[in-house]
Amino acid sequence: MSQKRQDPLDTYLLRVLTLLLDERSVSRTAIRMQQSQPAVSAALKKLRGIFGDELLVREKGGMVPTERALQLLPHARSALAAIDQLTQQPGEFDPSASRHTYRLGAPDYLAPIFMATASQRFRREAPNARLSIHALGPDYDFETALAEGDMDIVIGNWPEPPERMHLSMLLEDEIVCLVASHHPLASTGITYEDYLNAGHIVPLPYSRNQRGVIDRRLANLRIERREVVEAQSFNLAPHLLKDTDLIFTTSRHFARFYARQLGLTILPSPIDFPPMRFYQLWHDRTHHSPSHRWLRRLLSDAGRQIQ
Repeated sequence: MSQKRQDPLDTYLLRVLTLLLDERSVSRTAIRMQQSQPAVSAALKKLRGIFGDELLVREKGGMVPTERALQLLPHARSALAAIDQLTQQPGEFDPSASRHTYRLGAPDYLAPIFMATASQRFRREAPNARLSIHALGPDYDFETALAEGDMDIVIGNWPEPPERMHLSMLLEDEIVCLVASHHPLASTGITYEDYLNAGHIVPLPYSRNQRGVIDRRLANLRIERREVVEAQSFNLAPHLLKDTDLIFTTSRHFARFYARQLGLTILPSPIDFPPMRFYQLWHDRTHHSPSHRWLRRLLSDAGRQIQ
């Protein structure tokens, strides 16, 4: 009789694989798994034998994943998510006992106070879990990242959110103008003509496929700003306002954070912009997961708290 074929992979090895590729360190993986370093090293050796690949190799700055490892990572995450859904009872989730890593993608123009509020609550409710926040750029394929498990939730303010994903609104924000405290218009306010004649700081486009709320509204009104400075990021733009006569158009929560930090002045916009709405977006693979429902609820509460 032929022997039954045993599956070489089990849930434990999948978890070791994903954590090793995240941490790129045997010692840090051992700490997170509450295992000894020799046990994790033995698991890595077994994984290397299963896949016929080194998976992690040493470089000057530490260990780095091989190309094969990077190909395996999204599949391993998807498999673990499916196993968790199979073994977890509906509604059963205790964040205080979770050691999961949640991956959140967000643009750099999201109000810092929102992320601070969400992080504080995450730390209180899930002290043993990990929140990994990734910056999103115009070339990042967030839909594929959500589908393959590289991201759990993506936050953005798409004028037309993708239809293939689940979404809910986190917060709604007013568009304002941010200027230096000694700007000539800081005490008088900005008129429509002032806005047209002024020099503006404009960040690089966040998305290649969609215009943002501000650019779309200006295009509809056939208004062209005099773009004097183009900033690489939204977070850099407020720092460039000091001792200039430039204007930066942004959301109120974002402006308020930097106005307090840098001594800038917030002024009402003379242009009637629609509100900037931020959404959280997630894939169907995590839609019914109790742990991900908890995280989405946490983010929604953080949005309500700062309104």
